[in-house]
Amino acid sequence: MDAIQHRDFGKYDEVIIVQQTHLYNMAMTPEKQPASTDAEQSRINDLHAGRAKWRDFGPFLSDRQWGTVREDYSPDGSAWRYFPHDQARSRAYRWGEDGIAGFCDQKQLLCLSLALWNEQDPILKERYFGLTNEEGNHGEDVKENYWFLDAVPSGSWQRMLYKYPQRAYPYDEIVRVNAARSRLEREFELIDTGIFDDNRYFDVFIDYAKADASDILMRIEVFNRGPDTAKIHVLPTALFRNTWTWTNSQRPVMTETKTSTGSQIDITHGDMAPMKLQCEGTPELLFCENETNVELLNGLPRNGKFFKDGINDLVVNKAVNTVNPAKTGTKMSAQYVLEIAPGQSKVVRIRLSPATAKAGFADFEAIMTNRKSEADDFYAQKQTLIDDPELRKIQRQAWGGLLWSQQTYSYEVRKWIAGDSAMPPPPSSRKTGRNSDWQHLDNHFVFCMPDSWEYPWYASWDLAFHCVALSEIDAEEAKRQLTHLMIDRSMHPNGQIPAYEWAFGDVNPPVHAWAALRIYEIDRLQTGKPDDGFLRQIFHRLLLNFTWWVNRKDADGRNLFAGGFLGLDNVGVFDRSADLPSGAVLQQADGTAWMGMFALNMMHMSVELALHDGIYQDMAMKFFMHFLEIASAMADFAGTGEGLWDDVDKFYYDRLRFPSGETMPMRVQSIVGLLPLTAVQVMNPERLARLPLFKERIEWVFETRPDLANLVSHWNQSGRGDQRLFSLLRGHRMKCLLRRMLDESQFLSEFGIRSMSRALENDPYVFWHDGTSLSVRYCPGESATGAFGGNSNWRGPIWFPVNYLIIESLLRFHEYYGDDFKIECPTGSKNMITLEDAAKEVATRLIKLFRMDDKGRRPSLGDHHKMQDDPNFSDHILFSEYFEGNTGRGCGASHQTGWTAMVAHLITQFASTASKTTKANSPSNTIEKIKA
Repeated sequence: MDAIQHRDFGKYDEVIIVQQTHLYNMAMTPEKQPASTDAEQSRINDLHAGRAKWRDFGPFLSDRQWGTVREDYSPDGSAWRYFPHDQARSRAYRWGEDGIAGFCDQKQLLCLSLALWNEQDPILKERYFGLTNEEGNHGEDVKENYWFLDAVPSGSWQRMLYKYPQRAYPYDEIVRVNAARSRLEREFELIDTGIFDDNRYFDVFIDYAKADASDILMRIEVFNRGPDTAKIHVLPTALFRNTWTWTNSQRPVMTETKTSTGSQIDITHGDMAPMKLQCEGTPELLFCENETNVELLNGLPRNGKFFKDGINDLVVNKAVNTVNPAKTGTKMSAQYVLEIAPGQSKVVRIRLSPATAKAGFADFEAIMTNRKSEADDFYAQKQTLIDDPELRKIQRQAWGGLLWSQQTYSYEVRKWIAGDSAMPPPPSSRKTGRNSDWQHLDNHFVFCMPDSWEYPWYASWDLAFHCVALSEIDAEEAKRQLTHLMIDRSMHPNGQIPAYEWAFGDVNPPVHAWAALRIYEIDRLQTGKPDDGFLRQIFHRLLLNFTWWVNRKDADGRNLFAGGFLGLDNVGVFDRSADLPSGAVLQQADGTAWMGMFALNMMHMSVELALHDGIYQDMAMKFFMHFLEIASAMADFAGTGEGLWDDVDKFYYDRLRFPSGETMPMRVQSIVGLLPLTAVQVMNPERLARLPLFKERIEWVFETRPDLANLVSHWNQSGRGDQRLFSLLRGHRMKCLLRRMLDESQFLSEFGIRSMSRALENDPYVFWHDGTSLSVRYCPGESATGAFGGNSNWRGPIWFPVNYLIIESLLRFHEYYGDDFKIECPTGSKNMITLEDAAKEVATRLIKLFRMDDKGRRPSLGDHHKMQDDPNFSDHILFSEYFEGNTGRGCGASHQTGWTAMVAHLITQFASTASKTTKANSPSNTIEKIKA
């Protein structure tokens, strides 16, 4: 394929530089993607054109609200202890709601979810159970088995699976065994208790379909997988988020009404149109209030009230006077008691619709079938070039999980600090405590969460990757979510992007310019036209953020950045966000590389905008010059002769600078040293010719400052297609880094790029200071230290975000160097391949995490026999936070269909040329073409 593609975009004859990714362009050009006429795409188009409100309701209900910062009104910020799981059934939430298989409106005023009881558990299963950060030997961890199986952007079709044991859930055992385990041991999971071994469990499939934007069908099918007939209570639940207690405002109401065909629940809320809930059959309808049980928790008199836990107390404990006999309240459940024979299933059907709709159940199954079929058509359009059904399955479930992880996020920091008019004032400590300098932040929006249980809040650098993955199926929504991070109600007035609710002021990697460009380019390739309005808007917000970085994170004004941990938890000798030994300053190779990448991406955006508005040529030059200064600083600190590149080890290291001026490299061979690969762009002379002012000034700089030119560019040497290269790395240093990165005894795993060299397993790096030693050892799985709570670990595992950025950088380098530039892969194999093939190789290994091998096992599912050998488990895929560096086992959060959903993007990129792993012992032969 030629390096330049000419396409007519109407007003402009664009010259598209294939630098986003060569293979993605081949797979996704408008010529190869026929115009979609499927029903789901039409819904998406209507939604974004304002013709329909398909996203008024969706899977926006969180998996966990307890233990969050929003619900923490403690004096010391101990969120996990202040609002534990055991109080969640009895205590009203202030800022959100949670539930199993939840569905709600965008404002989260009215919520649908599912409760279950097996007649053995001590409580209703209304929400997922998990360990707090302090209870888990590797931090917080959900202890349930569930999968997000399918979804579409409009929310008109959703499907998930929850496995509910028939024996009593082992709450105490899970807490006790994990507490006894050290950080050197694996987490103790629900499946490890043996509770599923003889198949005494229920498979509970929950499907949602929309007849119309606000006409929602909920179908619950329960399979008995066990050997004996078993009984289960199924309680579809509706509730109003409590918005009245805090300010004594108007209370909404649900009321049972008798009709000619049975009963329905009339729903009245001052902030939404009247609705009704219909429950098929004759379940018992139970009502209470979504309010705190003050008798249980505060020792106050009940005074005839029916509290949030009233339904639980009636069903499980057979308590009296806990639900309202008048059949009215702000929370209700329809109780179905099902007796299911072995291998059989039973179905419960619920419908939520506008009060004026005819609704009912006559057309229920037809609508369900149609929406499922339309989802199939929608994804068939997206997967035209993917013939392998296994890859289609992985990609579709990755997208499905990404869509299920969209959650309503409500948090007003000013109000949270000040307290509510009808409640006691919060402790005064919060006026100077957590997030006290973010009182402008006022978020009421639907975001893609990193993991809807373990991380039920947005994280800014995670969201950048979420939005890139989302853009392939709903680019407009991806643009909305990314932009929302930077509006005035989110971005700090000083230009900082909020990190996450535990500390909005923490520093996440500045990948948002990269994400904006990728979304812009994916959208342009899909639609055939550039959205310059989006690019212009987000460019100006990112300009503020870039300025914040320069002013706040360049300690000495030398263009060497020390942003803190920058997402790379546990990667170094010490906590990089804390004060360093003896007043030292850490000059970060990754922080500085991130900023080099940021500068180049801003330059790229300026060039895109300058093609239509010449004034942006000045901005392109600004970012080009800043990139030169960053490259110069990395090579030589202000003429000291020292840089971040170590010419002995041929690797980039962080460098510690003491007040005396003495510096020392931190020789930890980690992903930090590979990140300079990501600061790369390719410039085409035809495009540059359309920007005469920018071209003239670049040429002047290179003529007068050859020292800078030689650091970052092959300006006078044309590459493939007469392109020019801008990079922190010239060919020699790039080859040195790739030699280490592609060495299977160091960074290259069978399943992607490790975050730390495996060579540090037996030969750890040791740092001595004041007679004390600190060491860093390769750790392939969960963290062996308590840093950052012990649940995050960059000391060995495979992480999707940096792997993806490395793959993309290899493709960009290939666009410049072409097929004549070869590297050895794996190192020592004598197998010489192009940079494009190296990118394919890494991508293929990542995809291999989720593929069944020739023994029918998925590496990411680990080594538990049930997960691998039972098709009721192994046919479903989990997208974990990170992956064990040697075996590929999924670690950390188990539903991280946020950045791990980037596997869907990789499948699209390489669909026409790569992917099927056939011989695990022959990594150089792991790429095969998908059938034509």
